[in-house]
Amino acid sequence: MLVKTKAIVISSLKYQEKSLIVKCLTLSDGVKSYFVPSAFSTKKSNQKIAYFQPLTLLEIEANHKNKGTLEHFKEIKLAHAYQTISRDIVKSTIVIFLSEMLHHSIHEEEKNENLFLFLESALQWLDTHDNTANFHLLLLLEMTKFLGFYPDITAVENPFFELKEGVFTTAISTSCLNEHETHLFKRLIGLKFDSDQKIFAGIERQILLKILLDYYASHLDGFKKPKSLEVLKEVFA
Repeated sequence: MLVKTKAIVISSLKYQEKSLIVKCLTLSDGVKSYFVPSAFSTKKSNQKIAYFQPLTLLEIEANHKNKGTLEHFKEIKLAHAYQTISRDIVKSTIVIFLSEMLHHSIHEEEKNENLFLFLESALQWLDTHDNTANFHLLLLLEMTKFLGFYPDITAVENPFFELKEGVFTTAISTSCLNEHETHLFKRLIGLKFDSDQKIFAGIERQILLKILLDYYASHLDGFKKPKSLEVLKEVFA
């Protein structure tokens, strides 16, 4: 079936010498993987390697056979050309990290239009704003709304947050954050992308990132921490 849709590049894997296998989150069909032959060819092609950088926003036309095999692009163009992400070391590091998080978090070939639209809007926000120190933390937290495990805040006044159940509680257990960690987490829950970026110190961001990764690991089977995590820590050190 020939499909025209927007897509966000999640990952690309080199196959043999000249080809790529590209994993995308599509607006129309959820996660799809595509085979791109001769992606590294010197010949002029509409399937330029630059299109397949992490979290690039594309408009594609593709043949979807929906048989569990690799699909094929027919046409590709940029849906939004980033102005700052590729040139800003902090933003590009954030994007690489988040693409890995998406790769390890989203697997099913099911349409998730709300998640796609949220990510598209968030990435465009990142590209057009300078103060982005908390962006990755907020995006990871907001993504849990679409993945099905956003924290239950009905008892947010309680002093501890229980990771496995995703609730605030009065009784501490081995899977609970301590009071300081819970306090930081509550502050994060109350923020938006446009909130004051200086609300957290560097060490507090490190603590929050660990909390979020542990939270993902508690709710997603087989979740792996991104390889780019250490680079991200260095950038925000």
